[in-house]
Amino acid sequence: MSANRNLFAILARNFPRDPGAPLLESADGSIRSYAEILDLSARIGRALRAAGATPGERVMVQVEKTPEALALYLAALRIGAIYLPLNTGYRRDEVEYFLADAAPKVVVVTPGSPLADESLMKDHGARMLTLDAEGRGSLMDAASRQPAELEDFVCDDDTIAAILYTSGTTGKPKGAMLSHGNLSSNAAALHEIWRFDPRDRLLHALPIFHTHGLFVALNTTLMNGTSMIFLPRFDAAEIVRLLPRATVMMGVPTFYTRLLATPEFTRDCCRQIRLFISGSAPLTVETFNAFKERTGHTILERYGMTEANMVSSNPYLRDRVAGSVGFPLPGVSLRIADDQGRALKPGEVGGIEVKGPNIFHGYWRNPEKTKSEFRADGFFITGDVGRIDERGYVHIVGRSKDLIISGGFNVYPKEVETVIDALPGVAESAVIGVPHADFGEAVVAVVVARPQAALAERQIAEATREHLATYKAPKAVFLVKELPRNTMGKVEKAKLRETYKATFAQAAAVR
Repeated sequence: MSANRNLFAILARNFPRDPGAPLLESADGSIRSYAEILDLSARIGRALRAAGATPGERVMVQVEKTPEALALYLAALRIGAIYLPLNTGYRRDEVEYFLADAAPKVVVVTPGSPLADESLMKDHGARMLTLDAEGRGSLMDAASRQPAELEDFVCDDDTIAAILYTSGTTGKPKGAMLSHGNLSSNAAALHEIWRFDPRDRLLHALPIFHTHGLFVALNTTLMNGTSMIFLPRFDAAEIVRLLPRATVMMGVPTFYTRLLATPEFTRDCCRQIRLFISGSAPLTVETFNAFKERTGHTILERYGMTEANMVSSNPYLRDRVAGSVGFPLPGVSLRIADDQGRALKPGEVGGIEVKGPNIFHGYWRNPEKTKSEFRADGFFITGDVGRIDERGYVHIVGRSKDLIISGGFNVYPKEVETVIDALPGVAESAVIGVPHADFGEAVVAVVVARPQAALAERQIAEATREHLATYKAPKAVFLVKELPRNTMGKVEKAKLRETYKATFAQAAAVR
């Protein structure tokens, strides 16, 4: 075999020559060096292996964000185990499904969590180890008894490194299998296009059970061999305090809207930042413009998903276009296609399909679903709907499952949301389709008003009719205090559809 293609080995080639160089800085200013984290990852790797995590076995992890959790991720890579992170908000029924489906050999959990049940582990043939929010637990006890020497597992690009479960909005969650090559190629591409250099320090406030905080943020920083300010969670006041000590920040749109709502967030506190990056959910044009006006910085929006890692990004040096996710990454092909996979012309709306070294190797134990998601020529059908403009910028219109067919006409929610979001007094909106006896589906808008704004449902519905064809305008509008979101800030439209599914059965339409 040629050079080791283990993701850890590839990242390690870029680590600083001085192992005492800082890797993690906590909010209180305490530092963990590269040497400390690597030493810890070797000990944890040996402890995992002693517990049964041999190459190819799954290590399921549901723990808080700590330096020890980062070392645990690296340890799994180093021993060739398959790392499987779970959202810390998952409940008992959810984690039981993941246990049964993934069949992990080792499960690392926070004491007191739904997974922290020895009898449950025994039922599923798994060994349980604990790791708490202070970096203590049986995992650390076991690691402390191990030597700090570890020979890294040797593998090729196609060896599976991680399984991440999709959100399950269209059925049971599916485990996307991501290889060492998928992750290393993506880290290298992002490192290149976002111009990371030895002077950079990342402000990391994202969770690390999701591709954004785990693979995009961590892998890109490790590929750069530099440090990060490692926060357990997003806190606007802490972000404002720490921004002057960072050069790059990655966040979800909610981070940026909350910063804009913080009076202390000024142009001055952003003076050292060279790049703000947004992803995981759409960034509104309004937030994009307001952020630029407040700070002088143009947020760089990118596009990705669990199965494909990062797919596209606005450019670093050229125009960053509001409402666009830029161009495909180096080595990635992206097309807009019809239902048969035929490429459409610029400006036409269709399904987004992608191909490249970043694309996952299929769904865990689900070959039928895997086959159905790929075209014969190898393109992955993302399920997103979009278009490419005349300059080559990619625009996301919505999810195919969110497409509304009303009276035989296609309605793309993003188009309607853009009109509503531009109305005075509107903070944000979500447009969904609900059952309707005459139209099959009817357009419904769920709207959040700005503080002190005097908005009425009828006013919003009438205003949209001035800008949209009648069949696109909402037939019902609901004002709410907030929209339901998942942990990465995405609006949960499935919940909205469930909440408002009986709207027209109750004759609540706005006429």
